[in-house]
Amino acid sequence: MRSKRIPSPPRVESHFAGSWHRQPGLSVWRARTLACLRVAFGGIWAVAAWLKWQPAFQHSFVEQINKAKDGQAPAIQAWISWWSALISLNPLLFARIEASTETALALMLILGLFSNLSYVVGAFLALSIWAIPEGFGGPYVPGQTTDVGTTLPYALLFGVLFVTSAGQYYALDQWLAPHLGPLSFFASRSSRNDDFTPERGFAF
Repeated sequence: MRSKRIPSPPRVESHFAGSWHRQPGLSVWRARTLACLRVAFGGIWAVAAWLKWQPAFQHSFVEQINKAKDGQAPAIQAWISWWSALISLNPLLFARIEASTETALALMLILGLFSNLSYVVGAFLALSIWAIPEGFGGPYVPGQTTDVGTTLPYALLFGVLFVTSAGQYYALDQWLAPHLGPLSFFASRSSRNDDFTPERGFAF
């Protein structure tokens, strides 16, 4: 008597395996979009750097920091006063350090050069601006305060660029990283989906 063949259950593919294998262009499109976002973000920092090089900003650097004390809690006023006293030792030097840092940051973002380093430096710079001249976004007064500061979202965006490796496309890092040796972690290493194979799946 012949035995009946039991049909095998239908194959279920996961979202991260099956659907991405069927749509290899999706991941490439996402990586390129992130790269364009990185370049546009660099353009924003380029404008900010240009404004920082203007004499009107550099000669009023301390005054702009002192304005952040208005209405703040005593602890935050003391924090800003400490920085104001430090910067007052040589305001022009500190203003030019900030302008130079923003200029370098803008170039690194636009060119995709040392991307990982630029994301870390950029996040630190954005948090510094938020914590000192913006006074942590305060004072937080109901009906008057409408946001937490303009540069805090910048710091979060740098984090997004870092974890998504936004230097995979339109970046000098893809040429530079293989030549950096142990310092390659400063650059964004390629994990492009151009290297996709059905066995390995997507790295992105």
